[in-house]
Amino acid sequence: MPSTAKNINNIDLLSEENVKKHILPQYNLTNADISQIKFKDTDKQRAVYKVQYLEECYCLKKVYYSVKDLLFVYSAIEWLYRNNINVPRILKTKSNSRFINYNGMLFILTPWVDGIKCDYDNIDHVLACSTNLANMHKASVNFTPICGSNIKEGYSTLGTSIYKHYESLLNFSNLAYKYDDTFSRLYLQHFDSSIKLAECSTNIAYDMNQDNLTKSLCHLDYVNKNIIFDCNNEIWVIDFDKCRNDYCAHDISYCLRRLLKRDSTKWDLELAISFLELYDKILPLSLDDYKYILVYLAFPQRYWKISRDYYGNINKCNKKAFSNLLNNSTNKNEYQLDFVFGFKSYIENKFKTIL
Repeated sequence: MPSTAKNINNIDLLSEENVKKHILPQYNLTNADISQIKFKDTDKQRAVYKVQYLEECYCLKKVYYSVKDLLFVYSAIEWLYRNNINVPRILKTKSNSRFINYNGMLFILTPWVDGIKCDYDNIDHVLACSTNLANMHKASVNFTPICGSNIKEGYSTLGTSIYKHYESLLNFSNLAYKYDDTFSRLYLQHFDSSIKLAECSTNIAYDMNQDNLTKSLCHLDYVNKNIIFDCNNEIWVIDFDKCRNDYCAHDISYCLRRLLKRDSTKWDLELAISFLELYDKILPLSLDDYKYILVYLAFPQRYWKISRDYYGNINKCNKKAFSNLLNNSTNKNEYQLDFVFGFKSYIENKFKTIL
């Protein structure tokens, strides 16, 4: 059966009433209250429920990956828990399993982490995120998942993808001249600043030695929605669906880009340096780690992605919507350029080198 048809059939099975009837009894939670708080009906269909039983609150989650991937995620959470990182552990069923397989769908249950999500406008929160990420990476440099797990690894060659994206931007400029529509004129209007960012990213990527990059278990969705501060101001990390063994700099870069592209923290060099210096005190980063972060943060990712999607579907897409997206993605280009050249100078001073 095609996955889309399977997903349609699953929607009824994922109703609160059905989950309460068939899933919760396997956790001795027959009389619990349940409410669905998240549902994504995509190829990677997922659902999240809040379960209240007496004074206890739980998070029930339908995951979208295989049992072997789930064993990797379970291993990662347990490893971090045993190294004093606050993470919600996957709870056992009545039969001592760590998951439920219901009609081919996998469910896991964890304690509910009550608190507030990380506030990027709160400097104490941001710096606590840095310290916690460094502690996570340091604790998991030698992480090994349990037998039977898929070995989830990244370690992709950043320079190769950056160069391909850079070439795409040049090709898109030719298409922009060809079509000369509203989107294309907007693309060309911001081409100079965007290509400067891409050139800087590409040049540094060529000079980066990936053999010198620090490796560990990485969360890879370490953003404010997955970082919770409880009532005691203790930091918790949730949602390890994307975790894998990878370069620490990848985890750091993903986190920083989400932080820096916002209006109120737009490419704040001082904030980024404070984040990295605090991290560096716990787990020192190499010159090539810093180069990776610079390459990742310099490339105009949204400009490239929106343009790729537009020119790949130019006869089918909502052109006005794409123009709005492109405009929003480029309105901080000058701030990003200032950040990139400032960060480049910081790295050069720190390591007494020329990039």
